[in-house]
Amino acid sequence: MIAKDLISDVVPVLRESDTGLQALNWMEIFKVSHLPIVRGDEFIGLLSDNDIYDLNQVEAPIGKQKLSLFSPFVTQNQHIYDVIDKVSHLKLTVIPVLLDDGTYLGLITLGDLMQYVDKIFAVSEPGGVIVLELNSIDYSLSEIAQIVEGNDAKILSLYVKSSDTSRKIELTLKINKTNLTSIIQTFHRYDYTIKSSYLRDDDMQELLFDRYNAFMKFLNT
Repeated sequence: MIAKDLISDVVPVLRESDTGLQALNWMEIFKVSHLPIVRGDEFIGLLSDNDIYDLNQVEAPIGKQKLSLFSPFVTQNQHIYDVIDKVSHLKLTVIPVLLDDGTYLGLITLGDLMQYVDKIFAVSEPGGVIVLELNSIDYSLSEIAQIVEGNDAKILSLYVKSSDTSRKIELTLKINKTNLTSIIQTFHRYDYTIKSSYLRDDDMQELLFDRYNAFMKFLNT
């Protein structure tokens, strides 16, 4: 997934003839705190609601106001992880997407990124969850995948959580089967430590949302 694949076709851009009041109205409608200012196909800068509150005349065109804009952006072919990193680091609600020559292409909203992260964790997909605990030096994704697939199952999502106090990692696997008995038995045969497993929807959703929140917290550090 790259940046251009998540461009919103709903949220508008600002023109220099638009007023601060109009910008605030759009921000409220689309639940964002930033909007890009565009002149033709040129990205001028990102306007925040705080910038507008600092204006003396919110009903005057923004092009005639003294604005201290900053210009964060990503290019169309940047990986979505780069987009997430920049949005989280700068605390943005939208990020402009430019062509390689600098032409404005569109924007990605924080909401769209959140939906993408939700898909990464396969929260809504049916199946079960297994949590493994192992030494980081022993981590082999190929072996873990072989164990799961050898039991006629597939890994829908995978999350690795490292420890600050040891060299162990915690590996959360979302698997497309609710009957995990044979998979767990195979992990035991390969001397893996099963920290926990979840079949009930409530328990599984709670765990996945916990991992999701931890991931978002990591991005915001």
